[in-house]
Amino acid sequence: MTDAPVMETQAGDAGAFATFDLARVPSPCFVIDKAAIRRNLRILSQVGEAADVKVLLALKAFSCWALGDLIGNYLDGTCASGLWEAKLAKEQFSGELATYSAGFKAEEIPEILELSDHLIFNSPAQFHRFAPQINAARKWGYAPDFGLRINPEHSEGHIAKYDPCAIGSRLGTPISQLSDEDLAPFSGIHMHTLCEQDFTPLKRTFEAVEERLAPWLHKLKWLNFGGGHHITRDDYQRDELVDFLKTIKAKYDVEIYLEPGEAVALDAGILVGEVLDVTRNGDVNIAIMDISATCHMPDVIEAPYRPALLGEQKGGTSYRLGGPSCLAGDVIGDYAFASELELGQRIAFLDQAHYSMVKTNTFNGVRLPSIAIWDSETDQLDVIREFTYAEFRDRLS
Repeated sequence: MTDAPVMETQAGDAGAFATFDLARVPSPCFVIDKAAIRRNLRILSQVGEAADVKVLLALKAFSCWALGDLIGNYLDGTCASGLWEAKLAKEQFSGELATYSAGFKAEEIPEILELSDHLIFNSPAQFHRFAPQINAARKWGYAPDFGLRINPEHSEGHIAKYDPCAIGSRLGTPISQLSDEDLAPFSGIHMHTLCEQDFTPLKRTFEAVEERLAPWLHKLKWLNFGGGHHITRDDYQRDELVDFLKTIKAKYDVEIYLEPGEAVALDAGILVGEVLDVTRNGDVNIAIMDISATCHMPDVIEAPYRPALLGEQKGGTSYRLGGPSCLAGDVIGDYAFASELELGQRIAFLDQAHYSMVKTNTFNGVRLPSIAIWDSETDQLDVIREFTYAEFRDRLS
Protein backbone atom coordinates (compact mmCIF):
# COMPACT_ATOMS: atom_id res chain seq x y z
CA MET A 1 0.00 0.00 0.00
CA THR A 2 3.06 2.26 0.34
CA ASP A 3 6.60 2.32 -1.01
CA ALA A 4 7.96 3.89 2.19
CA PRO A 5 10.08 1.76 4.53
CA VAL A 6 7.80 0.06 7.04
CA MET A 7 8.74 -0.39 10.68
CA GLU A 8 8.11 -3.89 11.98
CA THR A 9 5.99 -4.05 15.10
CA GLN A 10 7.88 -5.30 18.14
CA ALA A 11 4.69 -6.62 19.75
CA GLY A 12 4.97 -10.10 21.20
CA ASP A 13 2.08 -12.48 21.74
CA ALA A 14 -1.30 -11.41 23.09
CA GLY A 15 -0.55 -12.59 26.61
CA ALA A 16 -3.54 -12.35 28.92
CA PHE A 17 -5.48 -10.38 26.31
CA ALA A 18 -6.00 -13.63 24.39
CA THR A 19 -8.82 -14.42 26.83
CA PHE A 20 -10.11 -10.90 27.47
CA ASP A 21 -13.77 -10.32 26.53
CA LEU A 22 -13.65 -7.28 24.22
CA ALA A 23 -17.33 -6.57 24.92
CA ARG A 24 -16.50 -5.60 28.53
CA VAL A 25 -15.37 -2.11 27.52
CA PRO A 26 -16.88 0.70 25.42
CA SER A 27 -15.64 1.07 21.85
CA PRO A 28 -13.19 2.40 20.94
CA CYS A 29 -11.14 1.85 24.08
CA PHE A 30 -7.54 1.48 25.19
CA VAL A 31 -7.23 -1.34 27.72
CA ILE A 32 -4.08 -1.45 29.86
CA ASP A 33 -3.15 -4.64 31.69
CA LYS A 34 -1.87 -3.50 35.08
CA ALA A 35 -0.24 -6.90 35.66
CA ALA A 36 1.79 -6.52 32.45
CA ILE A 37 2.88 -3.04 33.53
CA ARG A 38 4.01 -4.48 36.88
CA ARG A 39 5.98 -7.17 35.07
CA ASN A 40 7.79 -4.58 32.96
CA LEU A 41 8.45 -2.35 35.96
CA ARG A 42 9.93 -5.24 37.94
CA ILE A 43 12.35 -6.00 35.11
CA LEU A 44 13.41 -2.36 34.81
CA SER A 45 13.81 -2.05 38.57
CA GLN A 46 15.94 -5.20 38.69
CA VAL A 47 18.21 -3.85 35.93
CA GLY A 48 18.54 -0.52 37.73
CA GLU A 49 19.43 -2.19 41.02
CA ALA A 50 21.84 -4.70 39.48
CA ALA A 51 23.74 -2.02 37.55
CA ASP A 52 23.34 0.68 40.24
CA VAL A 53 21.88 3.11 37.71
CA LYS A 54 18.73 5.24 37.72
CA VAL A 55 15.77 4.40 35.49
CA LEU A 56 13.27 7.12 34.50
CA LEU A 57 9.94 6.75 32.71
CA ALA A 58 9.79 8.72 29.44
CA LEU A 59 6.40 10.42 29.67
CA LYS A 60 6.43 11.12 25.93
CA ALA A 61 5.77 7.42 25.37
CA PHE A 62 3.47 6.56 28.28
CA SER A 63 1.94 9.16 30.57
CA CYS A 64 -1.01 7.27 32.07
CA TRP A 65 -0.93 9.09 35.39
CA ALA A 66 -3.55 6.80 36.91
CA LEU A 67 -0.62 4.39 37.31
CA GLY A 68 1.73 7.04 38.70
CA ASP A 69 1.86 5.54 42.19
CA LEU A 70 2.58 2.07 40.83
CA ILE A 71 5.36 3.36 38.59
CA GLY A 72 6.85 5.30 41.50
CA ASN A 73 7.18 2.07 43.48
CA TYR A 74 9.66 0.72 40.92
CA LEU A 75 11.37 3.54 39.00
CA ASP A 76 13.53 6.47 40.06
CA GLY A 77 11.46 9.16 38.39
CA THR A 78 10.42 10.52 35.01
CA CYS A 79 11.73 12.50 32.07
CA ALA A 80 9.72 15.23 30.36
CA SER A 81 9.84 16.95 26.99
CA GLY A 82 8.73 20.39 28.10
CA LEU A 83 6.70 22.37 30.61
CA TRP A 84 3.40 20.50 30.48
CA GLU A 85 4.97 17.06 30.87
CA ALA A 86 7.16 18.44 33.66
CA LYS A 87 4.07 19.71 35.48
CA LEU A 88 2.34 16.36 35.04
CA ALA A 89 5.43 14.61 36.39
CA LYS A 90 5.44 16.68 39.56
CA GLU A 91 1.66 16.44 40.05
CA GLN A 92 1.08 12.74 39.36
CA PHE A 93 4.42 10.91 39.54
CA SER A 94 7.31 10.79 42.00
CA GLY A 95 11.10 10.77 42.04
CA GLU A 96 13.59 12.73 39.97
CA LEU A 97 12.63 14.73 36.90
CA ALA A 98 14.86 15.26 33.87
CA THR A 99 13.53 17.73 31.29
CA TYR A 100 14.81 17.99 27.73
CA SER A 101 13.48 19.83 24.69
CA ALA A 102 14.97 20.64 21.31
CA GLY A 103 13.95 24.23 22.03
CA PHE A 104 12.62 25.93 25.16
CA LYS A 105 10.41 29.03 25.26
CA ALA A 106 11.81 31.87 27.33
CA GLU A 107 8.58 32.48 29.23
CA GLU A 108 8.45 28.83 30.34
CA ILE A 109 12.03 28.55 31.56
CA PRO A 110 11.52 29.91 35.11
CA GLU A 111 8.87 27.27 35.90
CA ILE A 112 10.84 24.49 34.20
CA LEU A 113 13.90 25.46 36.26
CA GLU A 114 11.89 25.15 39.45
CA LEU A 115 10.31 21.81 38.53
CA SER A 116 13.34 19.96 37.13
CA ASP A 117 16.19 18.12 38.82
CA HIS A 118 18.08 17.91 35.52
CA LEU A 119 17.52 20.40 32.70
CA ILE A 120 19.05 19.28 29.43
CA PHE A 121 19.66 21.69 26.55
CA ASN A 122 19.97 20.85 22.88
CA SER A 123 22.84 23.28 22.32
CA PRO A 124 25.26 25.40 24.36
CA ALA A 125 23.66 28.48 22.78
CA GLN A 126 20.29 27.73 24.42
CA PHE A 127 21.93 27.45 27.82
CA HIS A 128 23.68 30.81 27.42
CA ARG A 129 20.52 32.44 26.08
CA PHE A 130 18.76 31.74 29.38
CA ALA A 131 21.69 32.81 31.59
CA PRO A 132 19.69 35.56 33.40
CA GLN A 133 16.91 33.12 34.38
CA ILE A 134 19.48 30.46 35.36
CA ASN A 135 21.40 32.91 37.53
CA ALA A 136 18.17 33.98 39.22
CA ALA A 137 17.28 30.35 39.93
CA ARG A 138 20.73 29.78 41.43
CA LYS A 139 20.35 32.87 43.59
CA TRP A 140 17.07 31.58 45.01
CA GLY A 141 18.37 28.04 45.45
CA TYR A 142 16.24 26.07 43.01
CA ALA A 143 18.49 25.68 39.97
CA PRO A 144 18.77 22.10 38.68
CA ASP A 145 21.79 20.30 37.30
CA PHE A 146 22.33 21.22 33.66
CA GLY A 147 23.11 18.82 30.86
CA LEU A 148 23.80 18.94 27.14
CA ARG A 149 22.37 16.56 24.56
CA ILE A 150 25.02 15.43 22.11
CA ASN A 151 24.76 13.79 18.71
CA PRO A 152 27.36 10.98 18.66
CA GLU A 153 27.28 11.08 14.84
CA HIS A 154 27.09 7.28 14.88
CA SER A 155 23.90 6.05 13.27
CA GLU A 156 22.11 2.88 14.39
CA GLY A 157 18.64 3.78 13.11
CA HIS A 158 16.85 1.71 10.47
CA ILE A 159 14.58 4.52 9.21
CA ALA A 160 16.10 7.97 8.73
CA LYS A 161 13.27 10.07 10.16
CA TYR A 162 13.39 8.05 13.40
CA ASP A 163 17.19 8.21 13.60
CA PRO A 164 18.45 11.02 15.90
CA CYS A 165 21.91 10.64 14.36
CA ALA A 166 20.86 10.95 10.72
CA ILE A 167 22.74 13.50 8.65
CA GLY A 168 21.30 16.95 9.32
CA SER A 169 19.53 15.86 12.52
CA ARG A 170 18.23 18.72 14.69
CA LEU A 171 18.62 16.65 17.88
CA GLY A 172 21.72 17.24 19.95
CA THR A 173 25.00 19.03 19.31
CA PRO A 174 27.26 17.04 16.96
CA ILE A 175 30.15 15.63 18.94
CA SER A 176 32.63 16.79 16.30
CA GLN A 177 31.63 20.40 17.07
CA LEU A 178 32.07 20.22 20.85
CA SER A 179 34.87 21.97 22.69
CA ASP A 180 35.98 22.04 26.32
CA GLU A 181 34.46 25.52 26.54
CA ASP A 182 31.10 24.23 25.29
CA LEU A 183 30.91 21.57 28.01
CA ALA A 184 32.26 23.68 30.87
CA PRO A 185 28.82 24.80 32.23
CA PHE A 186 27.31 21.32 32.23
CA SER A 187 27.14 18.58 34.85
CA GLY A 188 26.15 15.82 32.45
CA ILE A 189 25.78 14.58 28.90
CA HIS A 190 22.62 13.17 27.35
CA MET A 191 22.68 10.92 24.28
CA HIS A 192 19.49 9.35 22.91
CA THR A 193 20.31 7.38 19.77
CA LEU A 194 18.07 4.30 19.75
CA CYS A 195 14.53 3.38 18.68
CA GLU A 196 13.01 0.03 19.76
CA GLN A 197 16.47 -1.59 19.87
CA ASP A 198 18.38 -4.10 21.96
CA PHE A 199 21.72 -3.78 23.75
CA THR A 200 24.19 -4.20 20.87
CA PRO A 201 23.47 -0.83 19.14
CA LEU A 202 23.97 0.96 22.46
CA LYS A 203 27.32 -0.75 22.96
CA ARG A 204 28.46 0.09 19.42
CA THR A 205 27.43 3.72 19.84
CA PHE A 206 29.36 4.20 23.06
CA GLU A 207 32.43 2.45 21.67
CA ALA A 208 32.33 4.80 18.68
CA VAL A 209 32.49 7.92 20.87
CA GLU A 210 34.18 6.81 24.10
CA GLU A 211 37.65 8.00 23.15
CA ARG A 212 36.28 11.45 22.38
CA LEU A 213 34.09 11.58 25.50
CA ALA A 214 36.56 10.11 27.98
CA PRO A 215 38.33 13.36 29.03
CA TRP A 216 34.95 15.01 29.69
CA LEU A 217 33.34 12.02 31.44
CA HIS A 218 36.01 12.06 34.12
CA LYS A 219 34.87 15.60 34.99
CA LEU A 220 31.09 15.13 34.76
CA LYS A 221 28.56 14.01 37.38
CA TRP A 222 26.24 11.97 35.15
CA LEU A 223 25.70 10.33 31.77
CA ASN A 224 22.18 9.85 30.41
CA PHE A 225 21.73 7.20 27.71
CA GLY A 226 18.19 8.35 26.86
CA GLY A 227 15.52 5.97 25.64
CA GLY A 228 14.77 3.51 22.87
CA HIS A 229 16.00 0.56 24.97
CA HIS A 230 13.62 -2.43 24.67
CA ILE A 231 14.83 -3.81 28.00
CA THR A 232 11.59 -5.63 28.82
CA ARG A 233 11.47 -7.57 25.54
CA ASP A 234 12.08 -11.28 26.08
CA ASP A 235 15.13 -11.38 23.81
CA TYR A 236 16.87 -8.29 25.24
CA GLN A 237 20.41 -8.97 26.53
CA ARG A 238 19.82 -7.66 30.06
CA ASP A 239 22.87 -9.29 31.66
CA GLU A 240 25.14 -7.74 29.05
CA LEU A 241 23.52 -4.34 29.60
CA VAL A 242 24.09 -4.57 33.35
CA ASP A 243 27.78 -5.48 32.92
CA PHE A 244 28.24 -2.65 30.40
CA LEU A 245 26.67 -0.03 32.67
CA LYS A 246 28.62 -1.19 35.73
CA THR A 247 31.88 -0.96 33.77
CA ILE A 248 31.23 2.60 32.63
CA LYS A 249 30.09 3.69 36.08
CA ALA A 250 33.23 2.34 37.71
CA LYS A 251 35.58 3.59 35.02
CA TYR A 252 34.37 7.18 34.96
CA ASP A 253 32.74 7.54 38.41
CA VAL A 254 29.52 8.96 36.92
CA GLU A 255 25.86 8.44 37.75
CA ILE A 256 24.10 6.76 34.83
CA TYR A 257 20.51 7.29 33.73
CA LEU A 258 18.27 5.34 31.37
CA GLU A 259 14.99 6.74 30.06
CA PRO A 260 12.84 3.87 28.75
CA GLY A 261 9.37 4.70 27.49
CA GLU A 262 8.06 1.83 25.41
CA ALA A 263 9.77 -0.68 27.71
CA VAL A 264 7.45 0.35 30.55
CA ALA A 265 4.30 -0.42 28.57
CA LEU A 266 5.54 -3.00 26.04
CA ASP A 267 2.85 -5.63 25.33
CA ALA A 268 0.73 -4.13 28.09
CA GLY A 269 -2.20 -2.61 26.21
CA ILE A 270 -4.67 -3.09 23.38
CA LEU A 271 -6.95 -0.81 21.37
CA VAL A 272 -10.45 -2.26 21.05
CA GLY A 273 -12.68 -1.27 18.15
CA GLU A 274 -15.91 -2.16 16.41
CA VAL A 275 -16.91 -2.85 12.80
CA LEU A 276 -19.23 -0.08 11.54
CA ASP A 277 -19.64 -1.16 7.92
CA VAL A 278 -18.44 -3.80 5.46
CA THR A 279 -18.07 -2.93 1.77
CA ARG A 280 -16.14 -4.05 -1.29
CA ASN A 281 -14.10 -2.21 -3.93
CA GLY A 282 -12.95 -4.41 -6.80
CA ASP A 283 -11.18 -7.39 -5.27
CA VAL A 284 -10.75 -5.71 -1.87
CA ASN A 285 -13.01 -6.36 1.11
CA ILE A 286 -13.22 -3.22 3.24
CA ALA A 287 -14.26 -2.86 6.87
CA ILE A 288 -14.90 0.59 8.31
CA MET A 289 -13.98 0.71 12.01
CA ASP A 290 -14.60 3.17 14.82
CA ILE A 291 -10.79 3.03 15.19
CA SER A 292 -8.98 5.59 13.05
CA ALA A 293 -5.34 5.34 12.05
CA THR A 294 -5.01 9.10 11.72
CA CYS A 295 -6.83 9.88 14.99
CA HIS A 296 -5.98 6.95 17.24
CA MET A 297 -2.81 5.33 15.87
CA PRO A 298 -1.05 8.07 13.89
CA ASP A 299 2.26 6.16 13.85
CA VAL A 300 0.57 3.70 11.46
CA ILE A 301 0.70 6.52 8.91
CA GLU A 302 3.72 8.46 10.12
CA ALA A 303 6.22 5.62 10.65
CA PRO A 304 4.60 3.79 8.84
CA TYR A 305 4.01 0.43 10.51
CA ARG A 306 1.46 -2.38 10.61
CA PRO A 307 0.12 -3.04 14.12
CA ALA A 308 -0.44 -6.62 15.17
CA LEU A 309 -4.06 -7.79 15.32
CA LEU A 310 -5.38 -9.91 18.16
CA GLY A 311 -6.26 -13.33 16.75
CA GLU A 312 -5.23 -12.68 13.15
CA GLN A 313 -5.67 -15.81 11.00
CA LYS A 314 -3.18 -16.48 8.22
CA GLY A 315 -4.96 -17.62 5.09
CA GLY A 316 -8.35 -16.41 6.29
CA THR A 317 -10.72 -13.89 4.73
CA SER A 318 -8.84 -10.65 4.08
CA TYR A 319 -10.18 -7.18 4.87
CA ARG A 320 -8.71 -3.72 4.53
CA LEU A 321 -9.41 -2.02 7.85
CA GLY A 322 -9.91 1.73 7.84
CA GLY A 323 -11.26 4.49 10.01
CA PRO A 324 -14.38 6.65 9.77
CA SER A 325 -12.59 9.91 8.88
CA CYS A 326 -12.62 11.61 5.48
CA LEU A 327 -8.87 11.15 5.00
CA ALA A 328 -8.33 8.76 2.08
CA GLY A 329 -5.20 7.45 3.77
CA ASP A 330 -6.98 6.60 7.03
CA VAL A 331 -6.14 2.93 6.54
CA ILE A 332 -4.79 0.65 9.28
CA GLY A 333 -3.86 -2.22 6.97
CA ASP A 334 -4.94 -5.51 5.40
CA TYR A 335 -5.78 -8.33 7.84
CA ALA A 336 -7.10 -11.88 7.60
CA PHE A 337 -9.93 -13.25 9.74
CA ALA A 338 -11.18 -16.77 10.38
CA SER A 339 -14.63 -15.84 9.06
CA GLU A 340 -16.42 -12.94 7.41
CA LEU A 341 -16.68 -9.82 9.52
CA GLU A 342 -20.06 -8.78 10.87
CA LEU A 343 -21.44 -5.38 11.85
CA GLY A 344 -20.76 -4.66 15.51
CA GLN A 345 -17.98 -7.26 15.73
CA ARG A 346 -15.17 -6.29 18.12
CA ILE A 347 -11.48 -6.52 17.19
CA ALA A 348 -8.32 -5.35 18.97
CA PHE A 349 -4.82 -4.27 18.03
CA LEU A 350 -1.91 -5.33 20.23
CA ASP A 351 0.78 -3.27 21.96
CA GLN A 352 -1.08 0.04 21.85
CA ALA A 353 -0.41 1.36 25.38
CA HIS A 354 2.73 3.29 24.41
CA TYR A 355 2.76 6.21 21.97
CA SER A 356 -0.72 5.56 20.55
CA MET A 357 -2.44 6.82 23.70
CA VAL A 358 -0.38 10.01 23.90
CA LYS A 359 -0.82 10.86 20.20
CA THR A 360 -4.59 10.66 19.79
CA ASN A 361 -6.47 13.57 18.23
CA THR A 362 -10.02 14.57 17.27
CA PHE A 363 -9.65 15.26 13.54
CA ASN A 364 -13.08 15.16 11.87
CA GLY A 365 -14.66 15.11 15.31
CA VAL A 366 -13.77 11.43 15.66
CA ARG A 367 -14.37 10.27 19.23
CA LEU A 368 -11.32 9.69 21.42
CA PRO A 369 -10.97 6.13 22.75
CA SER A 370 -11.95 5.53 26.35
CA ILE A 371 -9.25 4.29 28.73
CA ALA A 372 -9.63 1.19 30.90
CA ILE A 373 -7.26 -0.48 33.33
CA TRP A 374 -7.58 -4.24 33.70
CA ASP A 375 -5.58 -6.41 36.07
CA SER A 376 -5.24 -9.80 34.43
CA GLU A 377 -4.17 -11.35 37.75
CA THR A 378 -7.34 -10.31 39.61
CA ASP A 379 -9.67 -9.64 36.65
CA GLN A 380 -10.54 -6.23 38.09
CA LEU A 381 -11.59 -3.85 35.32
CA ASP A 382 -12.05 -0.09 35.68
CA VAL A 383 -12.99 2.29 32.87
CA ILE A 384 -11.08 5.32 34.15
CA ARG A 385 -11.88 7.79 31.37
CA GLU A 386 -14.62 8.24 28.79
CA PHE A 387 -14.27 11.29 26.57
CA THR A 388 -17.22 13.49 25.64
CA TYR A 389 -18.08 16.07 23.00
CA ALA A 390 -16.68 18.72 25.35
CA GLU A 391 -13.10 17.46 24.84
CA PHE A 392 -13.50 18.09 21.11
CA ARG A 393 -15.29 21.42 21.47
CA ASP A 394 -12.99 22.91 24.09
CA ARG A 395 -9.80 22.37 22.09
CA LEU A 396 -11.02 25.12 19.75
CA SER A 397 -12.98 28.32 20.10
